[in-house]
Amino acid sequence: MHRMKFIQGSVALVALLAGLFAGAPVQAAQCDHACLEHIGDQYRAAYLKHDPTLAPISKKVRFTENNVEMFGFPDGSWDTVTREVGPALTFSDPTTGNVGIYTSIMQRDTPGFLAIRLRVSHGQIVEIEHMLSTRRNLSSPPTPIGKVGVGVDNHDPLFTAPVPAAERVPRARMIALANGYFSTLQQNNGEIRNTRFSPDATRYENGMKFSDIEGGFKSGRYRFNNRVRDRDFFLVDEEKGIVMARGFIDHKGVLDDYQLTDGTKAHSIFQEPQTWQLLEAFKIRNGMIVSVEATFTEPPYYMRSPWTRHPDLP
Repeated sequence: MHRMKFIQGSVALVALLAGLFAGAPVQAAQCDHACLEHIGDQYRAAYLKHDPTLAPISKKVRFTENNVEMFGFPDGSWDTVTREVGPALTFSDPTTGNVGIYTSIMQRDTPGFLAIRLRVSHGQIVEIEHMLSTRRNLSSPPTPIGKVGVGVDNHDPLFTAPVPAAERVPRARMIALANGYFSTLQQNNGEIRNTRFSPDATRYENGMKFSDIEGGFKSGRYRFNNRVRDRDFFLVDEEKGIVMARGFIDHKGVLDDYQLTDGTKAHSIFQEPQTWQLLEAFKIRNGMIVSVEATFTEPPYYMRSPWTRHPDLP
């Protein structure tokens, strides 16, 4: 009798533990694209209202802006943002719980381009990463920056459109194509390294549109890029064909005059050690990069991000 009760109790305990352990992954898996992107919308609304209670933000959230970690949340542009301009691009990765957002904002009379990464765990935002570029925080030599305004062409309007199933690329291949883009950008000599571009591929950098991405790479125009380091591909939205990454581009400042692949003479604008920090996203369809969204700003030379999981060795 006692043995039977013991067995019954053990079975009940095992069933209870199995239910508890099975429940956590199911709960996490329930936050699909729609769930994550709804949380992204809540975050944008809370940010604009300067009220963290309007979004499911963890009390232990980690927050960085331009790779500086702030230990009192909210801070930074949470205190100064006054409005959002134009539509935002939002995409997500249920596998990692990451949400990516590209938008344009105003801080009173100062326009800016803001890239956001959120990580959601058990329905709460536990990580917030901002990359904010304004004309005031772009040091020399300046990177391009577009004009913020309603109706201004700051983003690819099809960037977050779903990719037809027949034109989708497996997750690992998407990351490889994005990594190949950075490899082509590093020590650029005209060689396309392990990536592909559609003929009409466009790039939006800080809200400014550029065409003929492949032509720029084949010209060797970016030879002054010594390193594209600490590459971290943390979000893959397979339905929308998007990979989002962070990284840094270092210029040692030692290159002066050089030649493009067609023999044209060029002069490097980087005459001292300089770094760009970035959050960049790639739209991939049919095994090719068709569009790029990037927000850049300048940190101290060779700065590293507190989010980088595997920093490159010197």
